[in-house]
Amino acid sequence: MRFHPSDAAGQPLAEQPFSVYIHVPFCAARCGYCDFNTYVLGSMGAGAVQTYLDAAHTEIETASAQFPALGPARTVFFGGGTPTMLTPAQLGGLIEHVRNSWGMTGDAEVTTEANPETLSTPVLDGLLEAGVNRLSMGMQSADRGVLKLLDRVHTPGRAVDMARLARERGFDDISLDLIFGTPGESLESWRRSLETALEAEPDHISAYSLIVEEGTRLAARIRRGEVPMTDEDDLADKYLAAEETLTGAGFVNYEVSNWARPGTGPDGVVDLHRAEHNMAYWLGDDWWGIGPGAHSHVGQARWWNVKHPARYAALCSAGELPVDDGEVLGPEERHEETVLLRLRLADGLPVAELREEEVPRAAKVVTDGLGTETDGVLRLNLEGRLLADRIITELLV
Repeated sequence: MRFHPSDAAGQPLAEQPFSVYIHVPFCAARCGYCDFNTYVLGSMGAGAVQTYLDAAHTEIETASAQFPALGPARTVFFGGGTPTMLTPAQLGGLIEHVRNSWGMTGDAEVTTEANPETLSTPVLDGLLEAGVNRLSMGMQSADRGVLKLLDRVHTPGRAVDMARLARERGFDDISLDLIFGTPGESLESWRRSLETALEAEPDHISAYSLIVEEGTRLAARIRRGEVPMTDEDDLADKYLAAEETLTGAGFVNYEVSNWARPGTGPDGVVDLHRAEHNMAYWLGDDWWGIGPGAHSHVGQARWWNVKHPARYAALCSAGELPVDDGEVLGPEERHEETVLLRLRLADGLPVAELREEEVPRAAKVVTDGLGTETDGVLRLNLEGRLLADRIITELLV
């Protein structure tokens, strides 16, 4: 018997803020470093998009009928894959279905990821009309050689051009994703990528170190000795370069790998252009993942959908939730996740969340010069952020 989200019973499901993630599994080509649940659309056969859309709409309908207490959605996020392989009208139809099923707050953040090559003036106008109000583009690098090694299909400068065009068309929340540590990338090349990204005047920048996942083409090339593996010192130098460049441009690091520009809201309050959907993950809020391979977290339960689009569509059309498996989180798992996620945030981890035996370990983080404790909150400093994974592991031992 497959896991069912009803195993989350035991906690009222309307107490937590709620978000919706919608996974669009299609790409024009598969990048050599990617291990996400994606499929090249050209190889999927005629009707693949419509089959996916029918199934996604059915999952929204089934899920909202079984869990009507969830909502309204504070954020909606289209990830992938490349969501902009769908038309703005198709994305808009999914947004409208979420609104009609669970409801959406009046100020809901609605984000779509996008490959710069899929964007144009008509597409950007269509996305705004569909209700998308935040654009997250995969830039990765401004270096042609780095993009080639990553098998990215967009050209250097395209992301900057599209960010500027998006601003002209009316987007006021634009994010760029960068990757550092690609084999062969120099520190100078990485600095140029950061500076090029800033030329686009985005509101948010994510900078992640490249993770070489087993089973990818890049992992195979490294194993064969065709390209070198980046070492930890190089990654640390590039992270420090990101911090120096981005904070020097007025950005604020609010999560280890994410920087946001301060902005002024309609009420005159200065706030950061944070990725509110990602904050929902980091704060342990509830979210429902729609689409093949999408993950969900509601109450005390976490589950994930079947990965293959055909199997996903078959289960949805049968009126079933397309769940592959899941788990009910116990107190230990929930505690570990709270420490893991909160300590990565600049807002920090309340010491009250720690267990008695963990408090002295938190004090050692401070005495080692890796963080501060103010008003009962433990926060990592820049040196601590470089060692965040190690610090979190040692806290939880």
